[in-house]
Amino acid sequence: MLGPHKLLLRPREGHDVRIERATLTVSPTAVVKWHRDEYDNSVAVASFSVPTRRLSIVSEVSIAHYDEWPLDFLLEDYAVLFPFIYNNEEYQALAPYLQNNLHGNDGLFAAWLGRFSQRSGIQTYGLLNEISQTIRSEHQYRVREEPGVQSVEDTLGLQSGSCRDFAWLFMYTARQWGLAARFVSGYLHAPSTEFDYGATHAWAEIYLPGAGWKGFDPTVGELTATHHIPAAVSIMPESVPPVSGHFTGTGGVGSTLNVRVQVKSV
Repeated sequence: MLGPHKLLLRPREGHDVRIERATLTVSPTAVVKWHRDEYDNSVAVASFSVPTRRLSIVSEVSIAHYDEWPLDFLLEDYAVLFPFIYNNEEYQALAPYLQNNLHGNDGLFAAWLGRFSQRSGIQTYGLLNEISQTIRSEHQYRVREEPGVQSVEDTLGLQSGSCRDFAWLFMYTARQWGLAARFVSGYLHAPSTEFDYGATHAWAEIYLPGAGWKGFDPTVGELTATHHIPAAVSIMPESVPPVSGHFTGTGGVGSTLNVRVQVKSV
């Protein structure tokens, strides 16, 4: 028997992304109810009433993406150069996105932070872009099926990780300097996704006064644009898996999971 399953698959709509068509097909038949969570993500909750040996969730979405010029933004004067301090109104709204509460800043992370900490007076965007590109050039991407996110120390020590590990390293670094950061789960349009089935993708967003939330993808070392399609955001990476739920069965029952993501330009 399947318990309720929470689905964070629908792209986030706004002035830059518009959904033109969307279908969600769940088998076995489920009652699907939609709501928006505390981050304004679109959440579908599927509830089941019959036993089954297989669960299939198929989400097909056609979108129009308008963020063609990601560098077309202006920061507030006080935020152009790093470091800067958010004004009181911004700070009250952004306080949850400023917290690093997992572990101290010893060892490898302290050395990593020291490489950039003396860059006072540099342009804020330039510093963030440099960190993103450094993560990209010095760490090897690998598909990691284990649940959860690596600590920043593990990612730096192994010099490898998944997209969510790189996003967390970028976020943790930004928060050390008082910059609001949030985790983004979604999809990436890349040449491989046109022909091969890939997986969901993850990156980070930083709140920059005057520009708002701007996406940085340290896996590819780029500012996000039309090839990035956000589906869910959160304070912490563990909070927004695309699909989460549970099942019960007889003794010894197990499960396997297959994920296929295909993104095509139409």
